[in-house]
Amino acid sequence: MTEDQGLTDAAARYRRQAVADARAEGISREQIASALGVTPPRISQIAKGSTAKAPSPPESPAPRVLVQRALPTPPAVRGSVSLFLVEAERQGIKADRKMLYIGLESASEHVAHALNVEPGEDVVARRKMMFANDVPVRIATSYFRADLFADTRLAEPEFVRPTLQSALLDLGYAFGRAEETLVARSASLFERETLELDSGEWVVQVLRTSYSTEDTPVHALETICAASRHIFPIGQVAGADEF
Repeated sequence: MTEDQGLTDAAARYRRQAVADARAEGISREQIASALGVTPPRISQIAKGSTAKAPSPPESPAPRVLVQRALPTPPAVRGSVSLFLVEAERQGIKADRKMLYIGLESASEHVAHALNVEPGEDVVARRKMMFANDVPVRIATSYFRADLFADTRLAEPEFVRPTLQSALLDLGYAFGRAEETLVARSASLFERETLELDSGEWVVQVLRTSYSTEDTPVHALETICAASRHIFPIGQVAGADEF
């Protein structure tokens, strides 16, 4: 799924168009859902998905830029309107973001494991690209279990306001704990083209899984960082360390 993300997004667009064509021919949402083996609300979600495409590779390499990604994420930053915008502002960097995709997609193995669902099962995905000084530096995708959130505003094709945290609280999920893992690997074709990376460049994949107070995996945030454009400050717990 990671290597062929571009194909995954294309398949989602084809599926969305097929649903639109069927509806235009007078086939009901319930009939389509029955044929696909999903619920009628899932058909509505498929039809709402974004059709935004990843940008084409640049003619020249992107200029050098460094942005920080703190580990673990400070709570004050995590609860803000945008982790990236707040971090970049503190570093004196001009930050921007662009929504790439909102809709259902099949869960990759590591996302499925994080959310406690089966690989290939539909999950709600919200994918954004982050820019620092107009340079693409990061792809951030929030994943949510479709059985819990497919019919909520977390699946709507727009930014969640005022914050994602407040939306989860409104839905009855209080934060309990989180786990973050970091993996360095070679970039997939989709990641290389979207982040405008040179051939052979690597990315750093940060996966943060947040659990509710009932220990339900509520949110898996996968951040794909251009390795050459990031610094990762690591925080330590005060009073619990040694030389």
